[in-house]
Amino acid sequence: MGNINRKYIEDYIRSLIPNKKDFISEIGQYALENNVPIVHPEVAQLLKVLVRMNKPKRILEVGTAIGYSALVMAKCMNDGEIVTIERNDDMIKIAEDNIQKNGFKDRIKIIKGDAEDVLKNIDGKFDFIFLDASKGHYKDFFFYFIDKLTEGGVVVSDNILFKGMVATDELVIRRKKTIVKRMRDYLEFISNNESLETSIIPIGDGVAISYKKEDA
Repeated sequence: MGNINRKYIEDYIRSLIPNKKDFISEIGQYALENNVPIVHPEVAQLLKVLVRMNKPKRILEVGTAIGYSALVMAKCMNDGEIVTIERNDDMIKIAEDNIQKNGFKDRIKIIKGDAEDVLKNIDGKFDFIFLDASKGHYKDFFFYFIDKLTEGGVVVSDNILFKGMVATDELVIRRKKTIVKRMRDYLEFISNNESLETSIIPIGDGVAISYKKEDA
């Protein structure tokens, strides 16, 4: 329970997600047992729907961890490429193993490094961007990747309500004040950006979906 939804709503939504026993569920179980942060089940389901709807040929992910969300998205693509950024060597090693043994080595490319440094130099355009990295730097990332997003492309930003703290000062922990302030600034920015159409969805830890207008 993360202060985003009432527990009974969260539990009900999760009960409706098909419980398939496959390599995705195995990686999810590993993450749970080893305290590795991955997307919430309902957010993973949202990613599946969005990828199938938008049919992106090229996806950029900022924050690989152990490769869970990259694999969730790759499994829903007919073809195409996912480029994902991660700076932690231990995470990269596990992600590479998960990607290779499940047959996606040629479809998912991991770039090692700090997101801002990598985003400055990354090549090509992307149809879909999934943002799930350092929560206090989303707006910084935005200025590097927005020109790389195709018109009609989509940005999905995860954890944008940050355990409810972004929505109310009553929940803010002192040591998290800077992250909360920066996330609020990011949400104000993408919600009022004339080149985007943005919706904030209170599932998981909060998700923002931003559409890049084709006439912007």
